[in-house]
Amino acid sequence: MNSMVVRLCGLIVLLALVAAGAGLFLHEGGTPYGFVTVRGETAKIYGRGLYRYDSLMAGAGQRGVDLVTLLFGVPLLVVATLRYRRHSARGGLLLSGALTYFLYVYVTASFGMAFNELFLVYVALFSASLYALILLVATTDIPRLTAQLAEGLPHRGIGIFLIASGLLTLVIWLEAPLTSLLGGRPPVLLGHSTTLVTHGLDLAIIVPAAFMSGVLVLRSDPRGYLIAVPILVLIVMLVPAIIAMTVSQLQAGIAFTTAEWVGPISGFLVLGGIGAWVTVRVLRRIPSGEGS
Repeated sequence: MNSMVVRLCGLIVLLALVAAGAGLFLHEGGTPYGFVTVRGETAKIYGRGLYRYDSLMAGAGQRGVDLVTLLFGVPLLVVATLRYRRHSARGGLLLSGALTYFLYVYVTASFGMAFNELFLVYVALFSASLYALILLVATTDIPRLTAQLAEGLPHRGIGIFLIASGLLTLVIWLEAPLTSLLGGRPPVLLGHSTTLVTHGLDLAIIVPAAFMSGVLVLRSDPRGYLIAVPILVLIVMLVPAIIAMTVSQLQAGIAFTTAEWVGPISGFLVLGGIGAWVTVRVLRRIPSGEGS
């Protein structure tokens, strides 16, 4: 299964270069325009390049994600895959985080972005990332990992951080749907979409994963780190992604108040900084070198 994981990761790298490269560099023609949604509201459509049928916010934001995928996501996946190929347990754990990032990005693109020429590429990336992650977990030596992570880590502090991250994500993503449902009006940032895809994915997957890993780590159960490390790497990767998305959206003409862009960026910087520290602490507990 090791070779299958490596092949799938190679496929992900190639497809991600195509998907992110096309989104970032195929940006010809068109201008934003208004569109009346099924709810009778007017949304601004991006109107340019690959994301011409997405909302202005979604299209501009996705170009920021494409930039981060090319600059950070692909190199991280390549390095982690090479380490994993040499039977490094540390590389395998890091690879689980890299695959989680690609899974998160392209499940969102498959379900959340307007249909475009690369839809099947998004689906292939979603599928390859999902099954590579499943096979990777299946090949993990749980007893050895448990022995390596049982001692030497601040389990209480890490567990509290994971639970706090889950709570913060829960509060952030519940605000829009609850306000909409209680007020009887569409969510403010719904745009041209018919539902809140990212909210649903995060509330159904990311929040429970953060809670479960946090509880396991608090109990000094090293198996919690199998869930925690992918979530932590995703949190770290979201820092440059949020920054790039915000810059791209500002360049597209979206107006944010100071609080609207400073708040999320500073919040993710704090989460990302702590997440990076925890990830490094965990990976350092695992011996480096081939066969480790």
